[in-house]
Amino acid sequence: MWSDVKVAFVAGTDIVSQMIYAASILMFVVFMLYGQRIQMYVMIREVENSLRKLKFIKEEGRKTAIETIKEIGKPETDPSSKVDRFLEYFTIAPQSMDPAGIVYKLDHILDVRDSRLKDEVKLMAPASDEVQVNNLENTLEAAMALNFIYRVVRHFYIQGKKTLSLYIIMQLQMILPLVMKEAEAYSSALKAFAYGQPIGDGVGPLVAGKLMHGFETRRVPKDCVVASVPFEGRTALVVKARGPGGNVGKPGDAIKELIEENKGKIANVIMIDAGLKLEGEIVGEVAEGIGAAIGGPGVDAYKIEEALVKYKIPVNAIIVREDIGDAVSPMRKEIADAADSVIERLKSVVQERTKEGDKIIIVGVGNTIGVGQ
Repeated sequence: MWSDVKVAFVAGTDIVSQMIYAASILMFVVFMLYGQRIQMYVMIREVENSLRKLKFIKEEGRKTAIETIKEIGKPETDPSSKVDRFLEYFTIAPQSMDPAGIVYKLDHILDVRDSRLKDEVKLMAPASDEVQVNNLENTLEAAMALNFIYRVVRHFYIQGKKTLSLYIIMQLQMILPLVMKEAEAYSSALKAFAYGQPIGDGVGPLVAGKLMHGFETRRVPKDCVVASVPFEGRTALVVKARGPGGNVGKPGDAIKELIEENKGKIANVIMIDAGLKLEGEIVGEVAEGIGAAIGGPGVDAYKIEEALVKYKIPVNAIIVREDIGDAVSPMRKEIADAADSVIERLKSVVQERTKEGDKIIIVGVGNTIGVGQ
């Protein structure tokens, strides 16, 4: 009897083993034939989840912009339709087939864009003053960026799903973590702009504001202010965007005018800005280098470099390391504290690179929202 049970058990084990073996062969065949498609559907599901989150962030951004306009601008009618129209605005870059003069063409286009957006904000928020108009424009531009990110991701998702192209979906899925990080950064920026809070990108203007505090300022083109400040036995012309509204000004025009005013007798130009940190680097870390430390489309950097080359003026740069999220979010304590470290580093640069009695230009580059002049 025991032998019969043993034989039955062995026979049952053989059947189970054969079934497992058959199932593994079947799974191998299925994955050979349909593995790529299964992988693609898994990726599509991940992209769908991110797209839903992006849509929520985009809608929250639109809602925040509308509520802020109603609260600050006191419009007589519902501004929702005007906000929706604003979010769809686009800017066409100038023709670059013949590159001669393209910088000034781009400069003109950007001036027209800035003027148009400010006019639109004034129509939407008639009760707002100049500072509030700048803040509202920044708020709407953050909402516009979120809207654009959502539309681009949706475009590639739909195209990949329609064509069942693994490579479109795979590329989209691979960059989504970075895209989501940027979207969340802009989402954080919305409230900072809406309430006029300083952001990480304002560390340059913060340093300049500390240096020019208590000194008389005057306006220079465009939307910038300058103060003449005694600094380490030198005369420093300290420049920043005009605050406290959300404004980056045009430091290129300001520096160019100051250099021409002084007939090129500037010993050094030192630029202070937020710099994108790499992963593993410390937020608020101060670094020193050479060159025009300024972001954007390149128009201001071109004007600065043109003036510097004309008069052979050296240019130094000091940056505060931060990531994209820090740059557009409310200013972190580490970044605010770094302003004092920048001033100490600035003293070293001035002492090492210039002589007593020299005239220098110090530029705090960045968005001056929440930072007074």
